[in-house]
Amino acid sequence: MSITGALILFAVTWFMVFFMVLPVRFTSQGDRGEVVPGTPKSAPADHVVARKAWITTGITFVIWLALVAFILSGVVTVRDIDFRGTMG
Repeated sequence: MSITGALILFAVTWFMVFFMVLPVRFTSQGDRGEVVPGTPKSAPADHVVARKAWITTGITFVIWLALVAFILSGVVTVRDIDFRGTMG
């Protein structure tokens, strides 16, 4: 695995985890009953994006290490998933 491949794997994993972490403990302005004029009721009431980004980075690092270890171990190769036999 190249350095570029490892960075792309980290970035893709980070965004997937981030989109899963964002709705956790989400409170909207409508839930709190304090709707700021000019915003919808579904707008977030708290600004916790930075904290969720750090949590996402920690979770992603663990998942990324597991994925890199699996890829570099060679347990499954590209030839193993060649179902049509095009690899020769």
